[in-house]
Amino acid sequence: MAFDERLAERIRAVLADRSDVDERMMFGGIAFLVAGNMCCGVNRDDLVVRLDPDDAEELLDAEEGARPMDLTGRPMRGWLFVSADATAADADLERWVRRAEAFAASLPAK
Repeated sequence: MAFDERLAERIRAVLADRSDVDERMMFGGIAFLVAGNMCCGVNRDDLVVRLDPDDAEELLDAEEGARPMDLTGRPMRGWLFVSADATAADADLERWVRRAEAFAASLPAK
């Protein structure tokens, strides 16, 4: 499973202030869970984010580099891939990760 280790390190830095973050190997990369709920991850060189499905739909039109997460031929509602170009700046990566973190933290802990 090849994924961008540097991107994973950058995500770890964004989430470093939380004590409830776990990591798991998933979807051909690494996933970060907040309170047991999927938050974000890395698949190859893309950031993967889990968001409120309605917010995700809006961001597809509003944000450069965002596209539906589709690993099987059926896009997953509420999940987006964000291109490496769109997360190259630390502030852009943090903005995406914080969105996903807020959604994961809004769900009941597992």
